[in-house]
Amino acid sequence: MGAVASAGASTSTGGVSAVRSNVVLVQDLGSNTVLFARNDGPPRPIASITKLMTAIVIVDANQAMSEIIEVTTSDIDTVKHSRSRLPVGTKLSRSDMLHLALMSSENRAANALGRHYPGGMTAFVAAMNSKAKQLGMTQSRFVEPTGLSSENVASPQDLVILLQASASRVAIRQYTTDDQHEVRSSGHPTLFRNTNMLVLNPTWDIKVSKTGYISEAGQCLVMLARINNRDVAIVLLNAEGKGTRVGDAVKIKQWVQQKQVLAGLTGNPL
Repeated sequence: MGAVASAGASTSTGGVSAVRSNVVLVQDLGSNTVLFARNDGPPRPIASITKLMTAIVIVDANQAMSEIIEVTTSDIDTVKHSRSRLPVGTKLSRSDMLHLALMSSENRAANALGRHYPGGMTAFVAAMNSKAKQLGMTQSRFVEPTGLSSENVASPQDLVILLQASASRVAIRQYTTDDQHEVRSSGHPTLFRNTNMLVLNPTWDIKVSKTGYISEAGQCLVMLARINNRDVAIVLLNAEGKGTRVGDAVKIKQWVQQKQVLAGLTGNPL
């Protein structure tokens, strides 16, 4: 699908046309109006955005958040050989594991959460796909909880649904938007930071945030943000460079703000 503005809009796409991410979807959640879209067609790899679904399954399972979970050799990434700041033997609460998986995109934490689900990893992946179906994510498929596999796919429209579902769960809202979190394992403190620098920016009101990257997916960023008193979903996939996805989000925010001002002056709704 090519780039489009919302139907009936009296303003041009203007600055938003300078957004460089290959796949873009911007949607006003109050009216369900698609404000801008580019290449928002078939499902594609979503990298660590997967962890939002992982978190939803964990939160909805109502397992004890205080339960201690240990990182084992089973959690080592043998697919992409990504780094981790959680050595084998690290013991943290389920809450801390979820916090780090969402905020810092810790793959070992996400994998450990899946392993400790009732029935193990097979049952967890089945629960991810069942939850996707329940939410109406008809163009999504999950094979593991981290996003390291390119077989974890979803359409941009499904990711809007995922953002909305994530926003309805308090822990996910908090953990994805915290700027930093310190954990202690074996008595040693380790400080983790958010992978999305925009959560530190006071001009943003971000409700849910998640970054992602694998080579097949490119740099990805999804956010649910409050812009001019309206909830807006922003989906950016397959960008080149971390700075691009952040810069694109800033351009989109500025464009939405300008669009709303112009809509108010002309009397036309968004």
